Amino acid sequence: MPDGMKENDFFPTPIITPSTKASEGHDEDISKEEIISQKLATESEWEILSKYALQLFERGKQIASKRGLILVDTKYEFGKIGDEIILMDEIHTPDSSRYFYAEGFDERQLKNEKQKQLSKEFVREWLIENNFMGKEGQTVPEMSAAWIDTISNRYIELYEKVIGEKFIPSNLSDVEIFDLTLKSIQRLKA
Repeated sequence: MPDGMKENDFFPTPIITPSTKASEGHDEDISKEEIISQKLATESEWEILSKYALQLFERGKQIASKRGLILVDTKYEFGKIGDEIILMDEIHTPDSSRYFYAEGFDERQLKNEKQKQLSKEFVREWLIENNFMGKEGQTVPEMSAAWIDTISNRYIELYEKVIGEKFIPSNLSDVEIFDLTLKSIQRLKA
């Protein structure tokens, strides 16, 4: 990292920090060299992946900027069908990306204040505060109706900011119980 950088400063140019799926738990960091040596991609495929990732990030930043947001970081998942590299999974969603509000960003940065963000990070922080990190034997903390409403409202806010349209919920009158299962919680924290 360049000297003098502090949390939430921008890199001079975006950086790529590759990872790969672990058999369990979180993704595992991996270097470009390891990707090539483990034959997960050839050198020419790596160049294509890098180019795609940087182009997608640039486009994501442009879209976010039009909505008063800063796309801070994101992950892209790629695979192959035959010889063709395919982009898959969610793109620029709160499950794969962090957004900061552009308004007030510079002032907060100058004052070393926490940035106002839209992401799933607040759910992860709540889980950790309640002693849940997805480890074997841990019990998922109970979520109050108020906390579930908070989560829903934050995701609606993110939807409306990123998409630029009012969120109109579906009719859920036939849904009797909202059950946030362990699997759902584990997906939120990933």
